[in-house]
Amino acid sequence: MLRAEAATPVRMRRVAIVAPEQALRETLVRMAEAGCVEIDLAGDGGPDVRGPAATRLQRLRAEPAPPVLSETPPDLDALERDGRTGLLAGEAQLEERLGSAVRHGAVAALAGWCPEVEMGATAACIAGAGGALVPLRTPRGVDPPTLLIGADTGRRANTTRTLRRSFTPLVNTYGTVPYADLDPTMAAGIIYVVMFGLMFGDVGHGLLLVAIALLLRSGRPRRVVALRPLWPFVAGAGLAACLAGVAYGEFFGPTGVLPVLWLEPLEEPMRLLAAAVGLGAVLLAVAYAAGIVNRWREGGPVAALYATTGIAGATLYLGLAAVAGYVWLGQPAFGIAGALTAAVGLALAGVGLYSTTARGPGGAVQTGIQLFDAVVRIGSNVVSFARLAAFGLTHAALGAIVWDGTTSLAGRGPAGVAAAVLVFLAGNALAFALEALVAGVQALRLEFYELFSRLFEGEGRPFKPWHLPVEPLTGPVADAGPHALAQAVGAGLEGEEEA
Repeated sequence: MLRAEAATPVRMRRVAIVAPEQALRETLVRMAEAGCVEIDLAGDGGPDVRGPAATRLQRLRAEPAPPVLSETPPDLDALERDGRTGLLAGEAQLEERLGSAVRHGAVAALAGWCPEVEMGATAACIAGAGGALVPLRTPRGVDPPTLLIGADTGRRANTTRTLRRSFTPLVNTYGTVPYADLDPTMAAGIIYVVMFGLMFGDVGHGLLLVAIALLLRSGRPRRVVALRPLWPFVAGAGLAACLAGVAYGEFFGPTGVLPVLWLEPLEEPMRLLAAAVGLGAVLLAVAYAAGIVNRWREGGPVAALYATTGIAGATLYLGLAAVAGYVWLGQPAFGIAGALTAAVGLALAGVGLYSTTARGPGGAVQTGIQLFDAVVRIGSNVVSFARLAAFGLTHAALGAIVWDGTTSLAGRGPAGVAAAVLVFLAGNALAFALEALVAGVQALRLEFYELFSRLFEGEGRPFKPWHLPVEPLTGPVADAGPHALAQAVGAGLEGEEEA
């Protein structure tokens, strides 16, 4: 189970919410409070039919407060007189879902989606109101909505989920992961902080990021309390910067506080450049491997074989990598094997690309252009990782300039010492702010354009559960039990979906 959760989005189940007509409102109120089910609305894309609460809300012509539900049916006229727009907005949403229900005699049902791990708790939640949650078969040709682990409505919080939650915005900013694809959240977050650290390699600056992360974790300052879930992400970036700084011997610049364990960026730029490009080549290979899995899950072995982000693209990439090895090492065997492998990759990709064209001479020309673009793109993507070294050098250069200015002023008496302290503080503050922004943007660019573009070919649909706060109970609870009829209504609803 843990392995499956680590590799894929949260497993979703098609469900029916079943309840007697007189208990349907309370069932939906409890479901809104739990916030674990996305309910299908019959009016999507259709004419706008307003219920009594929505009509009253429109008449008020006031900015509605955040929607909230009452456990018992409120007096809509009284809500309108008192200007209770929050309760009216909640009732309007409830009316929309009540209107989407399928009726069968005295029982009503709605279809929707629920995370598999939440079905038991959700079923128990609505059972007290007389409702039932019935599993359904997923309709053919319909992909479930996507919910990434760590962003779900689960009640079992742990360290792994906290870390995943901090990395989730990195993936969601790019787009919604298709339900069939791998969940790249953890890998994407780790790769991001590693690339950030290489460009921001300084122990002093990394410790400042860790301190900022700890402030976020404590909820300070209150103006940025909404960013609190991101504190593990910020802390990870700071730790990666510290590790790179230890390797570079950088502590607020080349101050000599730390020994150089690997290389000095300004002294060995070519070595740093080779390491950055080599890391990029490895990351691209991993992205192609994940792309193959995604294409296989989306369209089967044929789709994986001919896709430029699948086996065909990976074969072309490996062939070009072998040719590059021949150029670098001068071994003819690498050149021959690489050329043959690249030719196979081009042939497979050509077949896949040509099948999507209008065929004929025009299709052949279009395919040729796309193949040329694929080859050029691979080369440019590998070289693009040189920016890891370039911005690492920039960070080191700024640190060296600040330190040189500090040391040159420190030997000029008391006034020089004061000026040196000012230069050191102001210079490091400027370098920290500027380089943190640049390194953050560049790491994001590499992840999106070089890596994610190989993982995803389409976009999924985000899971949007219906979730509203509920005011304390002020009236009697409806008393009914649909369990005897639940399976029959669920089967009828399933039959309508199949039709």
